[in-house]
Amino acid sequence: MEPFSSLPDIDLAGRRILVVDDDRINLRILSGILRGDRYVLIEVESGEAALEIYAKSPPDLVLLDVMLPGIDGFETCRRLKKIYGVDTAPVIFITAKSESDDVVQGLAAGGVDYLPKPFKPKEVLARIRSHMHSQILVERQKLLVDQLSKANAAKNRFLGMAAHDLRNPLASIRGLAEFLTDGTVGQLTPDQLDLVKTIHSASQSMLDLVNELLDVATIEAGELKLQLEPDNLAALLGKSVFLNNIEAAKKNTRIVMSAFVESSIALIDSAKIRQVADNLISNAVKYSPPGSTITVELHTGPGVRGFSVKDQGPGVPDAEHDKLFKDFSKLSAKPTAGEKSTGLGLAICRKIIAAHRGTISAQNLPQLGCEFRVTLPCSP
Repeated sequence: MEPFSSLPDIDLAGRRILVVDDDRINLRILSGILRGDRYVLIEVESGEAALEIYAKSPPDLVLLDVMLPGIDGFETCRRLKKIYGVDTAPVIFITAKSESDDVVQGLAAGGVDYLPKPFKPKEVLARIRSHMHSQILVERQKLLVDQLSKANAAKNRFLGMAAHDLRNPLASIRGLAEFLTDGTVGQLTPDQLDLVKTIHSASQSMLDLVNELLDVATIEAGELKLQLEPDNLAALLGKSVFLNNIEAAKKNTRIVMSAFVESSIALIDSAKIRQVADNLISNAVKYSPPGSTITVELHTGPGVRGFSVKDQGPGVPDAEHDKLFKDFSKLSAKPTAGEKSTGLGLAICRKIIAAHRGTISAQNLPQLGCEFRVTLPCSP
């Protein structure tokens, strides 16, 4: 069985091979060996000519003799690699030398293989077919990645437009529900009031989801623009704790600020970091039982600022840690008062912190609960 018989069935006809050799006999031999696969051969006799031809029309593969007039094969390969980088066609050296030092030198110059002289037809065909197949598969992979990238970009554009168009009507529904609940247009019966509160709750949940979808679409489209300015992280966290305590009070839960530092300046997008803090704190309230205490701690260190949020919930099961910061991931733990969860909040937090070149992590506490920790650099 020939060594290339298990390769994928790919038609190699028309693939272009640049053969660089000043020996006309070698050129005729190679031409005869490769004729059956219907390659297109471009023959030149020097490294300088190879560089000129390559610049005009890059081939799919280069067969390069080591001993050439002018610059040798190693230098020719190095120049190709310097000019074209990772897009350089595979280079197979042709040489009568087979010592290990020469092989190492050729690989160090950027070659992928060697063809020793005198040529063995089956070996020549096998090596060239193998590298051609690899090259074609890489090309197909690049094409597939490009197609997937375009499809993902189209998805993000559609998601962003849909979320944007839905946000205003949902905000109106929520506002009208609040208007009715206040009794501005007249007193509602208990049944009517329950119905309006249900409408308000449902519209609020939908609005939260739409806002998070819009955030995801913006981030994945590469359109997240941070407005980095020095800000007091301690003051920002204090505001988040104060406002989230209003909602936490409904579950008889307290949010306390520990290790408070009056001034902790960090270079951040304040609105985005506030979004992260609000999300982590509200999650802590959501997954902790009524009557819990949520602790927010500020951390400072050389070149970094950060904070952590500690809850008293069930923690994160070991088997589910890898799902924490992924889009639409929901863990087995459920909110303790029937609150809604989209599975997007932590994923958005991770992307915002990554854009700040920071880190976000989670670990279970020794006794009870989980700690989410955010670390941010002090400078860009």
